[in-house]
Amino acid sequence: MPIGGQAVIEGVMLHDGGRVVVAVRTSEGEIRVEPLPTKLSVPRLEAIPFLRGPFKLVQTLALGWAALQRSAELAHPEEAPASRWEFLAVILSVVGVLVGGFMLLPAYLVGLAGIGNRILFNLVEGGIRVALFVAYLGGISFLPDIRRVFQYHGAEHKVVHAHEEGEASVPAARGRSPIHPRCGTSFLLLFVVVAILVFSLIPTTNVWIRLGGRLLLLPVVAGLTYEILRYGSRHPRAWWLRPLLGPGLILQRLTTREPSDDQIEVALAALRYMTDGASERSASTTA
Repeated sequence: MPIGGQAVIEGVMLHDGGRVVVAVRTSEGEIRVEPLPTKLSVPRLEAIPFLRGPFKLVQTLALGWAALQRSAELAHPEEAPASRWEFLAVILSVVGVLVGGFMLLPAYLVGLAGIGNRILFNLVEGGIRVALFVAYLGGISFLPDIRRVFQYHGAEHKVVHAHEEGEASVPAARGRSPIHPRCGTSFLLLFVVVAILVFSLIPTTNVWIRLGGRLLLLPVVAGLTYEILRYGSRHPRAWWLRPLLGPGLILQRLTTREPSDDQIEVALAALRYMTDGASERSASTTA
């Protein structure tokens, strides 16, 4: 299985489809590496095209939140951990922003403009959605804490590149690109593009019907997006996919930053722990 992952608080999470590892640099300068107990694989669902997309999306979101929570506990053990209710409130607020801000608000704004042509309606709506998404990523990139997360995001990509090329070390990773075609940022932007195409099938410009239709069609959009990315990862030279996948690679320039060697070391610690098969014990190494 190809290795994937994400940046977390002061570290990275990596997984290979079965094992999940979180590596974090603590406030004392140590690198803490731990397996994250979770079930990633459901073979029956993952074998069904278009159904596996929504399942993988929910699965990835749940895994990502679990990794973020554990990384916060490892990086800042002196702080009281958030309760389940506090963590649930954060999740619901983020989902509300994503669905309300990037899915429903553009449709509502275009509906107020009174655009009657369905094709023009979808193009304007899609343009607003992309603009809001890019502006959001660009805005949060100026926050110091988010910038560090984006640096760890770059470290994760560099280490995965080095691993896939057979040389996982700090010098090897340092020279690799922080951009990776399997990144979740590419999924998000492609999701927006696919949504424009799928939502255009709704045969009305009535605002409320379109809003309801979008919610119902979200699993369809997730399924199509996942299948396109899956095909693209297996056929990277497919010319017809480049217009769909290219913008996602460009957008990663907002969500990744050049990491320091210390940050690359954290990503390498996660990779070595996972590839060594030590998923049943926790570990701690001094930087």
